[in-house]
Amino acid sequence: MAKVIAEKASDVVDSKNIEIKHTKVMKDAAGKDVTVVDNIEVIDLDYAISEAEKDLVVYEAKVTELKEDIVEYKKIKG
Repeated sequence: MAKVIAEKASDVVDSKNIEIKHTKVMKDAAGKDVTVVDNIEVIDLDYAISEAEKDLVVYEAKVTELKEDIVEYKKIKG
């Protein structure tokens, strides 16, 4: 699933929002790929940054763990 991220107007002074359109690719009646919007969310920009930074820490740890697993698998393989 892909995302389209854009600034979204905010009613609050000194606050910025973003609009995230979650998209997916489907086939139309003719069998051609078309991109459709699956979901739209509007969130505070600072919150979005904070959550993305948290996610990055988690995923970086997961990558490290996977690399360690691969080393162990290769040791066993010989």
